[in-house]
Amino acid sequence: MEENVKNECKTGGNEVKRLCSVQISKSASGMTGIVLGLVWLLSIAAVPVWAGPPFFTDDPEPVEHQHWEVYIASQWSHERNVGTSATLPHLEVNYGVIPDMQLHAIVPMAYSDPHDGSKQYGLGDTEVGVKYRFIHEDEKGWRPQVGVFPLVILPSGSSSRGLGEGHTKIFFPLWFQKSWGPWTTYGGGGFWYNPGEDNKNYWFTGWQLQRTFSETWTLGAEVFHTSSKAKGESDETGFNVGGFLNLSENHHILFSVGRDFKGPNTLFTYLGFQWTFGPKEEKKAE
Repeated sequence: MEENVKNECKTGGNEVKRLCSVQISKSASGMTGIVLGLVWLLSIAAVPVWAGPPFFTDDPEPVEHQHWEVYIASQWSHERNVGTSATLPHLEVNYGVIPDMQLHAIVPMAYSDPHDGSKQYGLGDTEVGVKYRFIHEDEKGWRPQVGVFPLVILPSGSSSRGLGEGHTKIFFPLWFQKSWGPWTTYGGGGFWYNPGEDNKNYWFTGWQLQRTFSETWTLGAEVFHTSSKAKGESDETGFNVGGFLNLSENHHILFSVGRDFKGPNTLFTYLGFQWTFGPKEEKKAE
């Protein structure tokens, strides 16, 4: 049974592969045209960086060699006394360029509605990165898989319109993951280089736990902490709850909602569609 599950999930994305515990039905093949040919990315000034959709916390597991993950999604963030920011939409693309390494890119169409200004809509900041797993999980023991996922956020959005940071940011994280049956947990964190007037370099840490309940549903939750990002700002601690709805082997809905319980009192949500695809494995002759 275990080998059958792994084979069925092999073409799924790194979020889906660790969630599958049974064979996924092929019920939504007509949806593949929805995201074909789109390549965009994520990150704007007032919206948190969503590292591992649909959560802030990421994992060390790269996309399988020569396989793709494509997300078309929207995120929304509302901070009391500041305003609302969103991506409408963004699309994230990940590609397994070699074994244990993926290339990553995200660019959004950003929306900003500050309390003290006018609504704005346009191109947001561009995010690129490389995920590399250098330790594999011992499935029969306690050794987790471990990887790095450095990210660079490029100032392609207009900072004067509230659609971008106005400077280049860099993230240097280390991620861990371990699975036991239907349970998976992952987390870690890293250092953000955050230049700019009155800005401060800061740390992010987070941890997530999730469980697969059926061939269709997986649910999870995370907690995270971010140190102060600018002079006069406090640190932030928050949580997210969300999950994954598997429509078929290659089509998935991702969602989450959360808020901070220490910090600027921000409410945030994520809703996205994921399409995974890649070369089919040739069946070996018996």
